[in-house]
Amino acid sequence: MGTQEIREQLEAKEADLLAQMEQLTRPQQDQGSISFGKRVGEGTSMAVDRLSAVTAHDTLAGNLDQVRRALAKLADGSYGRCDVCDEEIGEARLEARPWASRCLRHS
Repeated sequence: MGTQEIREQLEAKEADLLAQMEQLTRPQQDQGSISFGKRVGEGTSMAVDRLSAVTAHDTLAGNLDQVRRALAKLADGSYGRCDVCDEEIGEARLEARPWASRCLRHS
């Protein structure tokens, strides 16, 4: 796979992650208030939904950091080399996960 194709894949992934993160931070139509009284069912489910959204956002942010790291490595010529041992990252790993910055041994 050529450098331009890799860059396009990474930029598409970056745009996708940003869109997903924006979707998670968009206010919901019916926010309501979370109350924990005798009838906690609805308030509990809203709180769990919000916590799940925060966790998903954090995961997406971590993935975005990895994609941006891969773009930086592509720009500086070190793409495809492990950040830890500087050995080449396997082609199969990079095809499956173009933003990988570590070889399998150090992942």
